[in-house]
Amino acid sequence: MLQVDLRELARGPCATVGELPADDPLFAGLGSSLARPVVVSGRLQEIGEGRFYWHGSLSTVVRGECRRCLTAVTLPVAVDIGALFSQDPESEDDPDTYPLLRDATVVDVTPAVREELVLAAPTFLLCREDCRGLCPRCGQDLNAGPCECRPATDSRWQGLAALKDKVRD
Repeated sequence: MLQVDLRELARGPCATVGELPADDPLFAGLGSSLARPVVVSGRLQEIGEGRFYWHGSLSTVVRGECRRCLTAVTLPVAVDIGALFSQDPESEDDPDTYPLLRDATVVDVTPAVREELVLAAPTFLLCREDCRGLCPRCGQDLNAGPCECRPATDSRWQGLAALKDKVRD
């Protein structure tokens, strides 16, 4: 469960364990799609009056297309998370703290999970670092070998070179 009843913390730190489905609306707008559920585990503890610290981790697999050659790519993502939750009204403007209502009875760690996954998941996937991509003319995958296209020449530069030769003459 990724929500902890604050009354349980009176007995000490509480374990948080759960799985969020890959198609959970929580992950809408992630940039990459998830190939597997997000597995979350951690421990929540009280660190002062109305202040709670959660140390946890998440793991999942993102999927998409290589941005250079368009082949299918899956990439594991694993993140350690440290999140501070506070009932102090002054912490509402602190970007490093997840604010809680003064009369909150539960701490829900899913906002921290979402934020850390958004930060850790790559925006653009590559099948490999040295991916050569596709030929811009014929579309052949250049990782499989060179295509039959002639090397590109920029006609603007050829025109400038010809003009330069005329000026010299």
